[in-house]
Amino acid sequence: MAKKAIIAGASGLIGSHLLQQLLDGDVYDQVLVLTRRPLPVQHPKLEQLVIDFDQLDKYADQFTGDAVFSCLGTTVGQTPDKILYRKIDHDYPIRLAQLALKNGVRQFHWVSSVGADAASSNAYLKLKGETEDDLKKAGIPSLHIYRPSMLTGRKEKLRFSESAINAIMKLVDPLLMGSLTKYHSIPGSIVAKAMISQSIDNQTGIFTYQYNELKKYK
Repeated sequence: MAKKAIIAGASGLIGSHLLQQLLDGDVYDQVLVLTRRPLPVQHPKLEQLVIDFDQLDKYADQFTGDAVFSCLGTTVGQTPDKILYRKIDHDYPIRLAQLALKNGVRQFHWVSSVGADAASSNAYLKLKGETEDDLKKAGIPSLHIYRPSMLTGRKEKLRFSESAINAIMKLVDPLLMGSLTKYHSIPGSIVAKAMISQSIDNQTGIFTYQYNELKKYK
């Protein structure tokens, strides 16, 4: 039987690598991308569904398949509007998971962040933690949460600040040992590879992956 993957957030760093790897690989036969605007990608496996994420219920019957990969996410800097920020990082992935579950989708893969904690004083980590907690309450048979730290490997030209951070991380990474290993930077392509690999076995349960688990896919 043909296997189908659904991706939300395919234009971002991890999402773009995930989409390319799914199209190039043989794990999935069909790939449905949920997007606000058409992506400049064509492939026999690919179907693009241009949607309004504020009206996810309107497209609910389209959310069928074997696994949902949600790479939706933003930062306070990118999205200063607090209401929209919460929608992107919390409301959209939660509702997508609920609708997919109703359609019999067993797996939900979501990109969170190292340090995610609903009790955190950091707004970014607090919201990531709240989303993790609510996904765990959704009753998803196979929930996979990925907690990368600093992501590297952007395809587009980096801003000066990003280039500077990458240079710093090259110096800092070798010093991150023991309990600090989870803060090690990692390429977005490796996180994408891990997501696909973890979807193959269709395990039941809640699984969380940090640097030590993700680095195995380098």
